[in-house]
Order: sequence, then C-alpha cells, then structure tokens
Amino acid sequence: MEHPENSSEYAGLQVNSGVEQQSIVNPYLKRGRFRRHEMTAGQMVEGIIKGDVTILSQAVTLIESVNPSHQAKAQEVIEKCLPYSGNSVRIGISGVPGAGKSTSIDEFGIHLLKEKGGRLAVLAIDPSSERTKGSILGDKTRMEKLAVHPDSFIRPSPSAGSLGGVARKTRETIILCEAAGFDKIFVETVGVGQSETACHSMVDFFLLIQVAGTGDELQGIKRGIMEISDGIVINKCDGDNVDRCHMAATNFRNALHFFPMPESGWTPKVLCYSGFYGTGVKEVWDMIYQYFDFVKQNGYFSYRRNEQSKYWMYETINEQLRQNFYNNALIEQQLLAAEQSVLGGQKTSFVAAQNLLDLYYEQLKH
Repeated sequence: MEHPENSSEYAGLQVNSGVEQQSIVNPYLKRGRFRRHEMTAGQMVEGIIKGDVTILSQAVTLIESVNPSHQAKAQEVIEKCLPYSGNSVRIGISGVPGAGKSTSIDEFGIHLLKEKGGRLAVLAIDPSSERTKGSILGDKTRMEKLAVHPDSFIRPSPSAGSLGGVARKTRETIILCEAAGFDKIFVETVGVGQSETACHSMVDFFLLIQVAGTGDELQGIKRGIMEISDGIVINKCDGDNVDRCHMAATNFRNALHFFPMPESGWTPKVLCYSGFYGTGVKEVWDMIYQYFDFVKQNGYFSYRRNEQSKYWMYETINEQLRQNFYNNALIEQQLLAAEQSVLGGQKTSFVAAQNLLDLYYEQLKH
C-alpha cells in the first residue's frame, strides 16, 4: 500500500514500507502430526482390559455420544467387554441436594480403598440445564482425596434430561469400568425424586443420605425413595447437630415400620455419621458388607442382578422403538398435522396418537 506522505508535494518526507506481517502459524508445523489417532473397537477393548484410564474415558465419551456411527462402535466395545464384567460391588448413593453426597463419597471411597484395597470408580451424575442443555460437571472438585488417589476413577456425566437423575448410559459405563478392573463402583445421582428407580435398577446396594430437620415421620413416609433404600444414613452428625441427627434417625426408623418387608428380607438400618470429619464411616461400611453377606446367603444378590439385566433389556427395547417411531419419515410429516388437529379440537389426543400408530404399523407391514 502506497503512503500519501511519499508524494512529490511533501518534500523531505519519506515513509518506508515496513516489514511484512508474518503468519501466526509456524510454517514448519506438520498439521497431521497432532491429529488424534482413532482407535478401533478392538484396540479400545484391549486398552480397557489393561486398565488404561485414558482409553476408558474415551470409551465412556463414545457411549455418551448420540452420533449413530459412534453408537455402533460403542455397542461393539460393550459386547467385547461384557465377558470381563460383573465382578464388582455396585453401590448407588442418593440424597436431597445439600446432604453432602460428594463429600461423603470422598470419605467413603478413601476408607474403602484403605480397608479393602482394590480399585474404585465413581460415576457422578450432574444435572443438565433445561435451557442450555449444559452441565457444570464439577462434582470432582468436591472429592479432593479421591481425585488424586491412584486407584480411583471419577467420571462426571450430564443427566441430559434422563428420568430419575441417572444418566441413560450409566449402565453401559459400569460394564466398561468392571472390565477395566474396578471392583467397587459408586453411582451418585442428581438428587432424590419419586421416580428415581433407575439407579436402584443398576446397583446392588442403594444408600440414601439424609440430613436432620427434613420433617417429621410423615415426611419420611411420603418419600417414595425410602421404599427402595437398603440403608439410610444421616449426615452432618457433629457439633451442635448430634442430638438432632439422633432424633431424626429415630423418626426414620419409626417411618420404616410402615413399609412392607423388602424382597431381600433385609430390614434397612438407619445410622448417623459425619462426612466432613469422617466419623461413623466405618459403621456405615460394616452395615453395607453385612447386607452383602445376608443377600448372598439367601440368593437375593444373584436374583437381583438377573432382574436388572431383564429390566435393561426391556428399557432398551422401549427406547429403540420410541426413537424408530419419531425418526420415521412418514411420521415426521404427519406429526405436525396431528398436533394441529388436536389443538383445533377436531380430534382428541388419544385418537390422534392412535392414528399415527396405525399409520406406523401399516408402513411396517409393507
């Protein structure tokens, strides 16, 4: 670009062109050098079985992907890992928001690794925003001891709108973790809700964390989550809160009398502990292992695992049918017209739904 100052009318002025702007990219950089090598399903399985945590993380990401090509590869990895799974104890941990689930898991995990050894995987489910669909995935920051322990693996996952607060792919992630040699698995849920049975259907022991001051015995009865709990523990039993915690424990024990005896034959116990100070943690683990001894002796442990496998088979069928229906080209065309007929009062919701299903079934015949 020519500078106007160099014109003949400006005698005595001279402006040089300057140095040409260099590219910010190193000209000697080989772009292909930094591309991640995409592993085959076989290589991924081999890495998982060796206990490679990096490859395990990549495989979990693959499972969580909604890309159809990723799904096919993920299913292949899961099938090849299946023979190496099933050797762990799976513990679900739930509780009201603010009950101290993450802090408790940190204490529980460290205690377990010290006393029993082995390896621990923590699958922490984080709530997803209804607006942005994003998650903070910050549970790992609250597990300071486990985060740096060489024998632990913490994987936060978004709930992605999954009912009951458990990520849809957690069941498959458990299989991969077991294949990688993790013999203890914690599944931490978003919070507690009436429909939170999804976590119960993939773990061997369901632990409910409560805090003192949540209400009287009737409040305890109203929480449907208590019906599926194998053990109830009351956190923050320290300082001036000790008496309140023991009173709450009495209320919960009284509330449990209103529930029928569980299928396992085990009567859920109520204990107090402090996740912050680590007191009472040993008693909690004594209760959990006492439960495992009890259900293994009466055969309920194997029965529950079999029932869970059947449950997830039917859940997968339901999910695949639902996806197939909504991804059908003909249904996509007719769906908006059906909506308008319902909103316009020409058809009831049930008739419109039945018409769409009849259309879908008719297409399947041809």
